Amino acid sequence: MEKRVNRGELVTKPQILILLFTIAYVIGFGIYYLIAKNYEFLWYVAILFFLIALVSFIHKKYRLTTGTILGASIWGLIHMMGGSIYINGTKLYAFMIYPLVSADIAGTDIFRYDQFAHFYCYIFVTLILFYIFKHYIKEDTSWLAFSVLLVFASIGIGAINEIAEFIPVLFLENTGVGDYFNTLWDIVFNTLGALVGIFYLSMKRKIRN
Repeated sequence: MEKRVNRGELVTKPQILILLFTIAYVIGFGIYYLIAKNYEFLWYVAILFFLIALVSFIHKKYRLTTGTILGASIWGLIHMMGGSIYINGTKLYAFMIYPLVSADIAGTDIFRYDQFAHFYCYIFVTLILFYIFKHYIKEDTSWLAFSVLLVFASIGIGAINEIAEFIPVLFLENTGVGDYFNTLWDIVFNTLGALVGIFYLSMKRKIRN
């Protein structure tokens, strides 16, 4: 695996624009959720500010690609939209994108916006982990072993994600977190997103080689 960090331009103009765009929409949604007294999503706004700082730090140290940064920013927007937009009276996070499996079979309806958000997010979580881990992995490490490590690490972050969603449940009367089935399907879609991230990296690696 490659060990060198690209010491080119630290932050490009497109990356600065992505950062400003991300900060702007987080502030905008933060004001909206404050006015609406939606304390669950105010918690998520605080988390997003932390993630902005974290991704900025990671980029400074490991040089993420512009596409990865943009993908992460778009996930934040998807997340913020999920708690504020309603379609025919249904909150976007609960909106059914396409009825693949009913709650009678799976315990919750699939495929909803919430599940899409988890799936999409963990594609980019996996990419970010790849840019971090590749600097600590020996060059002769098998790609299969590295891929398994990335998937397991993504699943681990997914567990932290679920803890972050669980915290508002402890303090707020009403949240959109959902039940046990919802949590487990979140983990499933996190894992599927990680696998898609691995597939993308594998194709990119194959083309490069």
